[in-house]
Amino acid sequence: MTAVIFPPLTIPETLAAGPGPGNTDPRVLAAFANAGLADHMQADVLRGMVECKEMLRALWGTKNTYTYGVGGTGFSGLDCMLNAILPGDTVVAFTNGTFSGIDGLTIRMKAATREELAAAPMNPTPASVTIVTVPHGKSVDRATIETALKQHKPKWAFMAHWETGSGRVNDLRAFSDVCLATGALGLIDAVSSLGIADFSIDDYPGVVGWASCPQKGVLCLPLTYAPVSFTDRYIAEVAKTGCHSYVHHPILEARHWGVVEGKDVTAGSYHRTHSGYAVAAFHEALRLTLILGRAAKAASYALHEKALRDAVTALGCEVTSNMTSLVVLNLPPAFTGREKELVQACRAQGFGIWPTLSEPVQVRIGILNQLSQAAITEIVTRFATAMAALGAPVDLAAVKAGLDKHYSAAKAA
Repeated sequence: MTAVIFPPLTIPETLAAGPGPGNTDPRVLAAFANAGLADHMQADVLRGMVECKEMLRALWGTKNTYTYGVGGTGFSGLDCMLNAILPGDTVVAFTNGTFSGIDGLTIRMKAATREELAAAPMNPTPASVTIVTVPHGKSVDRATIETALKQHKPKWAFMAHWETGSGRVNDLRAFSDVCLATGALGLIDAVSSLGIADFSIDDYPGVVGWASCPQKGVLCLPLTYAPVSFTDRYIAEVAKTGCHSYVHHPILEARHWGVVEGKDVTAGSYHRTHSGYAVAAFHEALRLTLILGRAAKAASYALHEKALRDAVTALGCEVTSNMTSLVVLNLPPAFTGREKELVQACRAQGFGIWPTLSEPVQVRIGILNQLSQAAITEIVTRFATAMAALGAPVDLAAVKAGLDKHYSAAKAA
């Protein structure tokens, strides 16, 4: 058989304006590209890993020793965290969108007995797992959390902090409080909030496990490390009951970052051939985030999300989200049902917005790493142009004037 030799692959620059991944800072890409070809035990690679670990603790706002990066996407970090769940474990999981729904499926697979998994291998329904489904576009609130955890009293409880499937922020304070009150071990998907929201995980003692990703708030592409952080209580549970994994074992993974038996060891610890390129990029992404500061970054996201929200509202859209990195909207009533058509037209022009991946179909516009008036103005202009092409009445001059007024007021304040 003769091999087909394809021409070199060229991928054009696009404006990533969806829920993630975002446009990576050029300094992060430069750190990746400019790293020297190094043995994975080279001194600077090892030093970089130690510094990444320390910066992650600062970013998470934690003293957890078991704070490190899992190689891969956010799903890798989540898989590591959820690996503590064993067949037969009782779990209550709250879902209110596409991605918390996938987390819920993962939990059902991990908690299912052999018989339950064999009965429905792709979609098991173990008796020990309760999935509490909150309608699309609604947040998981205190009343919902209290009702479920007090009724079922599970070993584990799970919730997404920010659900990008529907753009909703869930009640983290209530989740932590109720986990403490009921004795549940809380697990949080922080894929969409780490590096965007200003919070310290040590302020939420009911949560014992946290998992995030390298594609959103931390914004470290090419894919590098999914941040995780585990309390001593979580680690003690894994040490006692075990884990059906080697690669994503919460304790064994930590050894590759120089965390052994609950303590930081020397920088010379052997590890699983982590790439010097990836370490350099991850190091720079964390460094840039901490230079700006969590509070300043969170405030910047809030400022620019409000500008985008007001602009699309002026275009006749209805915003249903409450995240600061993403606007989820309904098109004007006359254009209901044409969401995917609009999204495809935008993507054909190098403007990467997204539909929701579950019903009802909405439009998602993100601002990851687009934290400037110029960037928001470009996003709004492209969206307004696409709306006009769809046949919507658009007064772009008035919308831009609204943006100018928003930013002028912010500067004056």
